[in-house]
Amino acid sequence: MHIPRPRSLAGQLFAMQVVLVAAVVAGFALFSYVTDRSQAEETARRQTVAAATAVADSPSVVAAAGSASPPAELQPYAERVRKHADVDFVVIMAPDGTRWTHPEPGEIGHTYLGHIDQALRGRTVSETYTGTLGPSVRTVAPVRDGGRIVALVSAGITIDKISRQLGEQVTALLGMAGAALALGGAGTYVINARLRRHTHGMNAAELSRMHDYHEATLHAVREGLLMLDGRRRIALINDGARELLGLDADVVGRGVAELGLPPGLTGALLASEPRVDELHLTADRVLVVSTQPVVGGERRGTVVTLRDHTELQSLTGELDSERGFTQALRAQAHEAANRLHTVVSLIELGRADEAVRFATAELELAQALTDRVVTAVAEPVLAALLLGKAAQANESGVELVLAEDSLLDDGVLPPWLPPRDLVTTLGNLIDNAVEASSGTGAGTGGTRPRVVVTVRTDEDELVLRVSDSGPGVGTGDMEAVFERGWSTRGPGRGLGLALVRQAVHRGRGTVEVCQGPDGGAEFTVRLPLRGTDRLPAQGPATETPGAEGPATGDPATKTPGAGGPVAEAPRAKVTP
Repeated sequence: MHIPRPRSLAGQLFAMQVVLVAAVVAGFALFSYVTDRSQAEETARRQTVAAATAVADSPSVVAAAGSASPPAELQPYAERVRKHADVDFVVIMAPDGTRWTHPEPGEIGHTYLGHIDQALRGRTVSETYTGTLGPSVRTVAPVRDGGRIVALVSAGITIDKISRQLGEQVTALLGMAGAALALGGAGTYVINARLRRHTHGMNAAELSRMHDYHEATLHAVREGLLMLDGRRRIALINDGARELLGLDADVVGRGVAELGLPPGLTGALLASEPRVDELHLTADRVLVVSTQPVVGGERRGTVVTLRDHTELQSLTGELDSERGFTQALRAQAHEAANRLHTVVSLIELGRADEAVRFATAELELAQALTDRVVTAVAEPVLAALLLGKAAQANESGVELVLAEDSLLDDGVLPPWLPPRDLVTTLGNLIDNAVEASSGTGAGTGGTRPRVVVTVRTDEDELVLRVSDSGPGVGTGDMEAVFERGWSTRGPGRGLGLALVRQAVHRGRGTVEVCQGPDGGAEFTVRLPLRGTDRLPAQGPATETPGAEGPATGDPATKTPGAGGPVAEAPRAKVTP
């Protein structure tokens, strides 16, 4: 059995509006008809009063009333007045009601049909009465000669004539009512056709159900969903987007440029062309952003989806580190095989003492580095990171050195400094330093290129410092190195230092860059180890004066060069 689908919301509104317009027009027409009929009868009464009083006040009528033959003198006069006054009859009669004039000459001499008692008392009286010409609105006025009533005058308009006049008005009224109904119906149809397009022909129940599904879906989706209107203002935002962007609950209606988001992310949201899986950094997160304009004849807005890539980016960094460790182990295995062959060859040549010295020297160098790292850095994650990075640096021809003043006891790191963020921070700084130092040839004084790492605690804060012997960072670039995409190594790079800034911001720390003692760059990260106010920040970062703000006025720091005099080193600082 087929159950008919309920009428669409637009159809229901159209039917209701048509009925409403028809009822309004019909009511107005009925009101106008009743009003016009009443006005027509009142107009007829005034017209008869004017005609009767005018005839009654005429001197010729008074004179004819006293003549020997009043009908002969008054009949022509009464007919002329009837035609000029546009009434149906003018009857002049004797005080006893005998007609002297009448539109139908055969009625002259007969008794007037109507009430004349009030007129005989000197009053002008109007009434509706049925006479020889049918129902009529009539007025009777007395004719005075001095103080004596010598005759009576009755002027009237038949109801048929009033109805004919009213019929003409009603015809015009019905025409106007029909035109109003047609115009209202056409306007209602146009409006409801537009409504039908916007509601896609759905009825009220379907719209209500879709709204409920929409609300449930909006809050259930963990990814961020953001909808912008044509003026780039937030029209809709779900809980996930508020959390990912660090926004308050009252952001609906605000422009994207007013949200305080990073410039790159703001530019992506304001762009007119679609964006697909673009990587953008906020203060605390790595976001994958996709945008799609909503176009329907004109630009109506933009739909934005946001995915949290922070954890994946951290895991990717750790995977890259593991790959580096694997490559370093593979290279070390290859190098160990070469050394073993060398030792075997020396023994075969009968030079056992030299073979022992060669093998012992290599073991002492490796063990010295391991002992130095394990002794100074008791935090196992950082110690493992340093040993792995040392192997990688060695394969790149760069010497990784742990500074003499490095010291970090186990259990010192607070809960708000997770090892993953420390690996991100120190690992990216070392990678950049090794890459900057490799391929630069001998360092200062003809020494091997090197990277110096400092890990220590200093007055309730953790200090991580990495300096290299590379070309360094220009004074004009010290503020820009932390921006995503900034790199001297070509396109597709420039994410490491941006991640460093983000991780430092989560730990409420600072990161500085200046010229190092070996002529290259020196990055210093300071992370607090005490204080309940050092919890990770939520929401957009405020950089003063980070990579996206003006340069600080930090005093110049005196940094000793490698074997040279103390020099002024330009410095840039980023704080959360």
